[in-house]
Amino acid sequence: MLSESREKPIYQKIAIDIANRIIQGDFSLDQKLYGRSVLSSHYNVSPETIRKAMLLLNEMDIVEVTKGSGIVIKSVDNCLKFVDKFKDIQSINSMKKSIINLMNQRSNIEKNLDEEINNLMDYTNRFNKSNPFMPYEFEIGDGCKVIGKTVSETNFWQSTKATIIGIRRNGKLMLSPGPYAVFQSGDIYISIGDEESYYRVKDFLSVKADEE
Repeated sequence: MLSESREKPIYQKIAIDIANRIIQGDFSLDQKLYGRSVLSSHYNVSPETIRKAMLLLNEMDIVEVTKGSGIVIKSVDNCLKFVDKFKDIQSINSMKKSIINLMNQRSNIEKNLDEEINNLMDYTNRFNKSNPFMPYEFEIGDGCKVIGKTVSETNFWQSTKATIIGIRRNGKLMLSPGPYAVFQSGDIYISIGDEESYYRVKDFLSVKADEE
């Protein structure tokens, strides 16, 4: 899974930590927080970072920042909302990044596999006698007995000893379709097998539904 490329800003982490400390009872309602210099020393950050953290807590109505009066805790309930809000955002962002990363990986894998299959088809078309384990392409014609059935239902492998590695459908390549892929008219199936498998697949798909 892709790790988050960007972490929360440090001031946001400090704000979340202070909110959690309020929830846990380290600070109580109407209590004054330490000054910026004390907090900056505690968190080992600049006073400006503490100022941003306090502004964030002030916007969420957790504290009240008053010039000359310092920082006063206003609400515990808003702390819970604040922590939950940023926890959800972090989780959603993490899932989004993971999904995007996986989709990119899948796209690259499919592209590479498509290229390799095409390369293999090109090679075997030119040197088919030198390779005993060749890929073949078969188009599913109208009226074929397998239309509307899954690969498993037709006992494709048992009948042909060929393994389906891809389907070309509407200009797109579906890789490793599995036993539950449904045959459709116009599909082009790519299978791998020996020379005998080629003839078995050809015979298998030539049978019309009304001939069964």
